[in-house]
Amino acid sequence: MFSHKLYNFDSGLRLVVVPMPSTKTATVLVMVSTGSKYETKEINGISHFLEHMMFKGTEKRPGTLDIARELDGIGAEYNAFTGKEYTGYYAKASVKKIDIVMDVIFDIFLNSKLDGKEIDIERGVIIEELNMYRDMPQRFVGDLFERLLYGDQPAGWDIGGEKETILKLKREEFLNYFNTHYIAPKTIVAVAGNVDPETIKEKVGAYFKSIRTGEKFSKPAVVEEQKEPQILLHNKKTDQTHFILGVRAYDKFNDKRYSLGVLSVVLGGGMSSRLFSEVREKRGLAYYIGAGGESYTDSGFFMVKAGVNNQKTKEAVEVVMKELRKVRKHGITSEELQRAKDQAEGSMALGLEHSDAVAETYAESLIFHDKILTPEEELDKMKKVTLDQVFEVASDIFDNSKLNLSLIGPLEDENEFKSILKF
Repeated sequence: MFSHKLYNFDSGLRLVVVPMPSTKTATVLVMVSTGSKYETKEINGISHFLEHMMFKGTEKRPGTLDIARELDGIGAEYNAFTGKEYTGYYAKASVKKIDIVMDVIFDIFLNSKLDGKEIDIERGVIIEELNMYRDMPQRFVGDLFERLLYGDQPAGWDIGGEKETILKLKREEFLNYFNTHYIAPKTIVAVAGNVDPETIKEKVGAYFKSIRTGEKFSKPAVVEEQKEPQILLHNKKTDQTHFILGVRAYDKFNDKRYSLGVLSVVLGGGMSSRLFSEVREKRGLAYYIGAGGESYTDSGFFMVKAGVNNQKTKEAVEVVMKELRKVRKHGITSEELQRAKDQAEGSMALGLEHSDAVAETYAESLIFHDKILTPEEELDKMKKVTLDQVFEVASDIFDNSKLNLSLIGPLEDENEFKSILKF
């Protein structure tokens, strides 16, 4: 669909440019391979906190308003994101304004001041963000699920950190993290839009000629230990109960994730999926229900997520378990297999109409695989999935020693769910 150009600079910095001749926008993204999994307990939350601080001023743009006004003034969409294994900064605007976009995004990435007074002010913002997300059960239940899976290790910690840690972080810790993690070998620049690759390469090379350098280092390996189904119940007065029922699955480098992707679509990918039909349409137990998963570099999981009637939570979980047992025993049909592949192809086509999605897709590939896996190559692997492979994956992951359930709602006794949590 797209050709791309990959450039490797002597510093270790990598640049991928994806020309999109038919689009009128361009996206500039800088992604660095660090996140909360690279933190220690003492600085948990610093990756996300640092992401906020990058918009607080540079020598050229002394304050937050100087950065925001410049991007707002060209009608740009801009933001940043912190995950467990990567952090990104991007802006998307008319391709005519790409020089401004590059200047701002590269400036904050390279030259943020990390002013001590601004750090103290932002502590309050971070804590209110934590409060906000913990008041959103539909989101917080996901944090609880990963806490249940991974426990007290970086993979199980909140990306945002804990309030007590946020209040203690010192400017020296920000500077140390900035200088040791935001280095050339861990950094990817991705530019997508109606641009000329060679022109972009020259400009990126000039901006990043003095980028911080250093040695890449690895994060602690994830430890997974489980023998029987686990439950984490968070009692909270809510109008509906939110739950995630899931199982341990595959990391980013395991090709079984393509079969699992097909299975996810069949079970919970849209209004024609098995779970949507059984839980919502036939029984009216939920407004939202879906299935999906997450693949990290050294772990992964499949999950079903739903918000259901408080009085009928157990029934909803039972229905989900019944559907998982069914697919574990019988697999899926050839018609479902083909529909899932067609759906994946259509979703990919829609997503890749946008320069920001294209930039992120190519940058992620480089971050994790050290090479470009194009969307077409990924789709081709999914298209080759067979019925037997889907059945094999279902038989593998739907196992009592991998089964987990997190819930948020006005519930007090987790024992009522134990009897139904078994394959």
